[in-house]
Order: sequence, then structure tokens, then C-alpha cells
Amino acid sequence: MRLKTTLEQWQTLQAIEQAGSIQSAAVTLNKSHTTLIYSVKKLEDQLGIKLIEVKGRKAGLTEHGKTMLRRAQSMLEQARELEMISEQLNSGVESQITIAIDHLCDPSWLYTPLNEFLTQNNTTSVQVVETSLSKTTDMVVNELADIAIINLPITNYPAEAFGTTTMVPVIAAQHPLAKKEHISLADFATTSQIVVRDLGESDKEKRDVGWLRARQRITVDNFDHAFRAVEQGVGFCRLPKHLVEYRQNDRLKVIDLEHSNQYQVALHLTLPKGAKSGPATLALYQTLLDSAKVRVE
Repeated sequence: MRLKTTLEQWQTLQAIEQAGSIQSAAVTLNKSHTTLIYSVKKLEDQLGIKLIEVKGRKAGLTEHGKTMLRRAQSMLEQARELEMISEQLNSGVESQITIAIDHLCDPSWLYTPLNEFLTQNNTTSVQVVETSLSKTTDMVVNELADIAIINLPITNYPAEAFGTTTMVPVIAAQHPLAKKEHISLADFATTSQIVVRDLGESDKEKRDVGWLRARQRITVDNFDHAFRAVEQGVGFCRLPKHLVEYRQNDRLKVIDLEHSNQYQVALHLTLPKGAKSGPATLALYQTLLDSAKVRVE
């Protein structure tokens, strides 16, 4: 079905409403008073309703005009967004970027600056991929990500400090070991340890990190499952301190483990594609770096 009206006609009506008069709207749009009157009259004829009425010396929208304009506002906004998107795409802005985030990273370190980035860019979609151990390396060396939050810097891929995650040993509050003031590694001889799986594709490259050689190992895909397993008394685990603090769960207890109470993992930010990175990637990368200054300086 062919439309009777045009965006320009609705834009004219909007300008009259915002300016308060046809004369002021004509100045705003850089058009003649006569041109605007003709445009509105034609729109009224096309719709079959009165849109403008004269009160005193000023012309304003009728109730019908205001109702129609309210419906047209979103259409005009979408048209402006389309033009802005086309300009960004024409300038080389990526339609999508992929961010690899190591599972040890506090998610707020990504999503707070990402929200800031999105207020300036409504063109680029963002895909976030959680990684661990060898998969983190895979995403970088195979250039599967545009931006990567990694732990250990990777050879030939320059990286910037992004923050530090503290790992703490935890166990269910009802577990017998939770009642002991000081716990040694020997106490875990009969207790299962929960570890997070290396998400890498190659079995040869997969690594074990943080395993204390407990009697039995329970391997899960992510820290969410590890957290839930600890809650249920399945075993003990090392979890990121930020995750434990965020959940504030009294069913889980941080334990005092002799000579191995906690350790820290440094996190870094890198551009896997280097000089091939697009403008949106570089803009988000800089936003992430700026946000990290409060943590690393």
C-alpha cells in the first residue's frame, strides 16, 4: 500500500508544534512561511482531518493534530536513527564486535563502560563470549574476538593492565570443615574439590589451575555452577571474591586455608586484531581502559 504522506510533512508539523508558530518553524526549517502553510494544508487534505487552527495571531495544532503527531514522533526518530546508522556504517564503523571476557573478570568491569559506549553508538551490536584458560588464548591468537579480557599476556599481543581478581577458598556453611578455625591442605584429603572446566577446544592445550589434588574432582562449566555446587555441600572451591561478595549468601563460607588463603590473578586488555581493529572496537577499547584507571593506578 502506497503511503499518502511523507516524512517531510510530519517533520513540518513537528517543527510547528516545537516552535509555537508557523513563522518560527519556517525560520527553523529555513523555508518560507507560504511553503509550510501549503505543506500542512496538503497533509490535512490527504488525511481528511484538521491539523492546524488559528488562535489569535498564532497557529497551533488541533487536538487531532497533536494526536497524530504523537504517533508520528517515533517514526521521525527512527528515520533520524537510520540516517545516523548509515553515516556510521559508511565511515567504516563495525556492525558487530565480539568481546572475549575471561571468567575470572568481574562482569561489572565490562558492562559499566559498555553502557557508556552504547550511549554514543547505537549501530554496533556486541557479542560477549565468556572464556577460560586455553579458550581465552584461542580467542586471541585466532582473532575470534575484537577485544579480549585475558589473564596472562599472550606473546606478540600487546596488553594493558585491567585489574586484579582475588580468589578465595569457600565451602558450604554446614560442612564440617566450615566449623574449623584453621584448615590445612591435609584436611581436604577426604573432601571433593569443585573446579571450572577449561573451555578450550584442544585437549592438548587444556590446563588445570587451582586444583589442590583433593580426593575427588567435580568439574563444572562455569562459576555459577561451582557456586551452586558449593552451596549444596558437594565440595570446596576457589571462587572470585567479587562473586562471593556480590551474592552475599550465608549458605557459603570463606575459609582460612593454611598457606593458601587467597591468591590474585592479574587481568589484561588486548586487541587481538591489532591494526585491523575498526573504529567502534577502538572506541570501546579506550572506554574500557579509561574505566580501569581507578583499579590499576
